Formats: sequence, C-alpha cells, structure tokens
Amino acid sequence: MADWRLINVLVLGIGFMFIFSAFQTCSMVEQTVITDARDAPNSTFTGNGYTSLATIYVVFAAANWIAPSVVALCGPKWSMVLGGFLYLLFIASFLYPMTWALYVGSVLVGIGAAVLWTAQGSFLTLNSDAETVGRNSGIFWALLQSSLLIGNLFSYFELRGATTISDSRRTVLFGVFSGACFLGVLSFVFLRKAPFTSSKEIQNVNISSSGIRTGPGEPNGTEVVNVMEDRPAGPVKALVQSFKLMATKNMLLLSVCFAYTGLELTFFSGVYGTSVSNTKILKDPDALIGICGMFIGAGEIIGGAAFGLLGKRTNRFGRDPIVLLGFLVHTVAFFLIFINIPDIAPIHKTEDVAYFYSVFPNEYVAVLCGFLLGFGDSTFNTQIYSILGFMYPDESAPAFALYKFMQSLAAAVAFFYSDVLMLKWQLLILQVMCVLGSFCFFIVEWGASHLHGPGMYTSID
Repeated sequence: MADWRLINVLVLGIGFMFIFSAFQTCSMVEQTVITDARDAPNSTFTGNGYTSLATIYVVFAAANWIAPSVVALCGPKWSMVLGGFLYLLFIASFLYPMTWALYVGSVLVGIGAAVLWTAQGSFLTLNSDAETVGRNSGIFWALLQSSLLIGNLFSYFELRGATTISDSRRTVLFGVFSGACFLGVLSFVFLRKAPFTSSKEIQNVNISSSGIRTGPGEPNGTEVVNVMEDRPAGPVKALVQSFKLMATKNMLLLSVCFAYTGLELTFFSGVYGTSVSNTKILKDPDALIGICGMFIGAGEIIGGAAFGLLGKRTNRFGRDPIVLLGFLVHTVAFFLIFINIPDIAPIHKTEDVAYFYSVFPNEYVAVLCGFLLGFGDSTFNTQIYSILGFMYPDESAPAFALYKFMQSLAAAVAFFYSDVLMLKWQLLILQVMCVLGSFCFFIVEWGASHLHGPGMYTSID
C-alpha cells in the first residue's frame, strides 16, 4: 500500500514537471515570440503576450471558486487530466499563431490551472499520511521546481544565436513544449486510486492547494493539522467562508503580502525574460532568457529547500527573519535590474543602455538578478504557506483560496500594466509593495508569536 502511494506521488511530480517545463518556459518567452510573429512580413496576427497572461490570471482567480465542484464530480485523477489537456491546447496554439486562438487558449488555461491545482492538492492528500506527508510534499516540490531548469535549458540551446524567433524555430520550440505537456497529461492516466486510508492514518495530514504541507507546530516539535476532506467543499460555501475570513484584520494585512507575491510572480515569469530579450546590447539576448530562467529555478529550489524542506532548522527564530531576508534579496535585485536593463525594454526592443549611461547591460548581472528573483520568491511563499497553516488550521481551505485569489488577481493587474509602464515604474511599484507586504507580514507574525508564545512555528518540511 505504501509503495503504491509513493509511486503515485512520483508519477504526479513527473507529470507536473513535464507540464510546467513547457508552460513556465512558454510564459517567459511568450511576449518575445508574439512580438516576432506580429512583426513578420504579411502577418495578420495582432495578439499581445502581456494581455494573454493577464487573461490567464484573471480567469484563474475566478475559476478557483468552481474548481472544487469539478474535482468532486470528476475525481482528482481525471480532473488533472482535464486541467493538463487545457494547458496543452494553450501551448499548441503557438504552433500557428492566431489572435482568437491565443485569447481563447488563455481563458481555457486559466480554468485548467484552477482545476489542476485543486485536484493535485486533493490527490496528494489521499496518498499521504502523517509520517509520509513531509517526504511526499518534498518530492513533489523538487520535481515541480526542476521544471524551470529543464524547460529553460532547452530554450537556451534552441534560441542560442537567434536574432529573432522565426516560424521554423517557433515550430520546433512549441512542438517540443507541446510534446512535453502531452507526456505530463499522459502520466496522469497511469495514476492509481489511492489505497484505503484509515482515519487514524490521515488525521494529522493537511495539504494546501499547491500540495505543500502546512499546519501549526507545537512546542515539543510535533505537528497537529487537519485533513483535507475527500470531497471538496462547494464553491458557494468556500466563497462565503472566504469573504468572512477576508474581513478579519490579520487576513486583510496578509492580503497585501499575497498581492506582492502576485506582482513579483508577473515580473519574474513574464516581464523580466522579455526585458532581457529586448535588450539587444546584451550578447545573445534571446538565448539569455533560458539562462535567466534556469537561475530563477535554481533560486526557487535552493530557497524552497532551505526554508521549506529544512524549515525546522531554518525557522527556529520565526518566520519574520526569513521574510526580511526575502525583502533584502528582492530590493537588491530590483536595484541591479534598474541599473542593468534599459527603461523601455519591457515594451519593445532597444539598444539603449540603462539608467546610468556609463553602465552597460551585463549578462552576468542579468543572470544573477534571475537567481535573486527566484530565491526571494521562495522565501515569501514558503513563509506564507507556513503562517496560513499555523493561524488557520480549521479554515485552511478558505485561507488558501484567498491567498491564490489575491495572488492571481494582482498578477493579472501587473500583466495589464506591464505593456505600458516603463521599467522604472514597474520596479517602483514592486519595491513599494515589497515594503508594505513585508511590514504587514511582520505585524501578523509578531501578533501570532505574542499570542502563542515562542517556538510556535511551522514549516513545509
């Protein structure tokens, strides 16, 4: 029984690795690919990458409220097959760019994302118990984050030396992405129904919507958390619970931090890669997107391992020092990007230098900034998972729904303004929200520490 659960977790992680090797790399090169397709001779294509990505996150935010019903109807396994298939349709639409297909695909993948992640959380719960949940969530996290390395490594070799992404090069790129996504969807078909789990085995298990364990820690080091129901709550009930929770002081404060993670998600997953590609004074800028993406993934993996999987050791002084580290890392990253990347780069191609005319864009600084963006993102997200599980053990579903909702909504807003605002204004918005989000997190964390006493910290280990 235990062996089949572990096999299920491995197959689940591999499936997500294939799907997100394709999708996350697709997101990073989307605006560049679309710009080149739009500028091609005799092209009738008028799509916009930022608008497409904004649409994805708007729909994703809204679809979070219907996804539990889909999972209850179809079951976790076939819900993941459905969600993954919608990702495949979106990626395949780039093989022959058509404006209507781009935006229809964006709507479909937004729905697919909500269904896929809700089903994944449920499936991982059913295949875990109190003793294996840490191991299983760690395996899933590692396989998921490796997608950034794999997809961007292929992107680097495929785009190396390219000045534009031609039709033939785009066909190869998205043909491989489509194939990888198909393998991910196919792997879900081989998932087996989880063996029967007694209530004693699962009474201490709780998996968030992203599949990472959360829960309150006790002074003696043990953890007591609640199990996600086998049948997810309906969207109306979840919505009512979420709005009630949203009205509380702590959740309003945390929502500022949630929104910040959405803004910086937009920046590192779409805007930064486009800006690097558009900086033509850099050496081989299109291929550099892949290298930056790999280092974003490396930062995510290292940060996730340090503050998630090894959280009992690194969280001994609480969550606020880790969030403070994330704040400092992102502040340094934003400053280096400001002095390294031209102001107009998020919008169109340029051979300008950055803000200081004596400082020319540098490939090594661009790659370093990618690592800092990924590492800082992991610090914020691991500690958000931790504090939500700690403070809302009996309301984890609406708490995480609010987190995903606010994050997705902020990401959508950021993609809308990314196509019109110069880089300095985007970085200013990020820095202001970084300060506000960190400060609001500190207030909630200090309040929780005061109420529950020292040592009452949890992690996603």
